[in-house]
Amino acid sequence: MRDTLDFPSVVFAVSLVAQWLAAYGGDFSRKRWKSLKEDERDDFDIVRTAALTLLGLIIGFSFSMAVSRYDQRKNYEEAEANAIGTEYVRADLLPAEDAARTRELLRRYLDQRVAFYAGDPHQIEQIDADTAKVQSELWSAVVRAATAQQTPVLALAVSGMNDVLNSRGYTQAAWWNRIPVAAWALMALVAVSCNLLLGYGDRRTGVLLLAVLPIIVSFSFFLIADIDSPRGGVIRVLPQNLISLSQSLRVL
Repeated sequence: MRDTLDFPSVVFAVSLVAQWLAAYGGDFSRKRWKSLKEDERDDFDIVRTAALTLLGLIIGFSFSMAVSRYDQRKNYEEAEANAIGTEYVRADLLPAEDAARTRELLRRYLDQRVAFYAGDPHQIEQIDADTAKVQSELWSAVVRAATAQQTPVLALAVSGMNDVLNSRGYTQAAWWNRIPVAAWALMALVAVSCNLLLGYGDRRTGVLLLAVLPIIVSFSFFLIADIDSPRGGVIRVLPQNLISLSQSLRVL
């Protein structure tokens, strides 16, 4: 199911069809078996209103969760750019040969991080492998210099490199931090139930009337899935800070 949630358009289509079938299923049940009596309608309206209220709350909470995760991904992208930029400057603290090597590796590493955000999803495994290789070379470069001459000044360069490596881990964790599948299942269950109640309690059957709620809720699901999906949605985190840093480093 997680793979399906990476495609907001599929979420929209599936939710729309499921809710539409539930609404007309409720309408068919009312016509086929038993319609509500007048003394039962007040109680039914209370239950239906409560269900719709619950659906609205769940959608609101889920949207808030998706936005907070989107903001977290943006913040970590900025933190990555700051960490790389700081370490690029701290490379001056290393011996000349190691400093030049570290700067070269940092530029390569920066290109890999930009590709992680903006690259083809089918190439992510290769990008991750290349990034891990450059990370290993970066760490070896600063450790070699720090081991040869252990000073507080070189310790700053090692500390900065540690921040660079850690920032990638924080970013990856933020991209894995998605709305739980159980929350999606709960939203789907409540949405289908609401449409079933709507169809069953509708006094006047109309194609447009029974289609309004499925369309509105499906658009809500589409927006939540779009924001929550790091790669599959239209709304994505663009590596603006990383690209800006890359351009500024090439000028130096």
